Amino acid sequence: MKKPSHFIKTTLSAALISACAVSGMLVTSGAMAAGTLDKIKSTSSATMGVRESSGALSYTIGDGRFAGYHVEICQRVLTEIKNQLGIKVLEIKYLPVTSQNRIPLVQNGTVDIECGSTTNNAARQKDVAFAVTTYVEEIRIAVKANSGITSLNQLNGKRVATTTGTTSVQLLRKHEKATGVNFDEVFGKDHADSFLLLESGRADAFVMDGSILAGNIANAKNPKDYKIVGEVIAVEPIAIMMRKDDPDFKKAVDDSIKKMMADGSLTRLWDKWFLQPIPPKNAMVGLALSESTKQAWANPNDKPAEAYQKK
Repeated sequence: MKKPSHFIKTTLSAALISACAVSGMLVTSGAMAAGTLDKIKSTSSATMGVRESSGALSYTIGDGRFAGYHVEICQRVLTEIKNQLGIKVLEIKYLPVTSQNRIPLVQNGTVDIECGSTTNNAARQKDVAFAVTTYVEEIRIAVKANSGITSLNQLNGKRVATTTGTTSVQLLRKHEKATGVNFDEVFGKDHADSFLLLESGRADAFVMDGSILAGNIANAKNPKDYKIVGEVIAVEPIAIMMRKDDPDFKKAVDDSIKKMMADGSLTRLWDKWFLQPIPPKNAMVGLALSESTKQAWANPNDKPAEAYQKK
């Protein structure tokens, strides 16, 4: 992939940065108080939190490079911010994050903008801020095609995989058709690890965002061996995450995304990442744009998941 001339791209060590971030070594109170826009302007750099296996939303293509729908949205947002701030060359530092550490790394300023597959919900809004919703997700179940499983109520006595730090199994247990269904949870450290649990037979099903399931299936050795089945477990808004109480940065991010919604850029990005072959294997996810996502684009908002559940 050609690198834009106005970017210098750097991949950071997740282990090193996470260890330092937890100990509070990376961020000073002065930097936090200054705000993200001031930080970006003074350093001519921004740190983007990315995922390694969040379907076509955010994933690694090898050699320290990352791609996906949310990654490209964030690249465009940062390009606009770079121009607004009068920065000649902006260094984007890519930091792989996990479901467990993404919120702490945003909170303490290690990550300026997290561009993965994070659900915007009321509990998380107490700790971080979210941009306007760019994707409304459906929580689904992936199984092996020959498993015979077609519904939630067939998970009784089964082993169900999910990724540590996500909300999917909690939502599954709350679903009305899961009443009386008892299953064992097995956890993957990331989405690729959770899919491996299904692939290797250590789990009978993998419950997660539909886009992540579809992306992992598309990149499997034999995609036809898997399918997404059953009822929609829940509908959740997925959004780009940033530090709380930084209204200037949130407005800059929101305004950029709203512009992409209005001029058709998001529709074209959706087509690029979900309906066309994507790197590194030139596999196609084949996920059509949902009416819920169209509605979110037509009426930009940062409402949490709980607002969708009340509908």
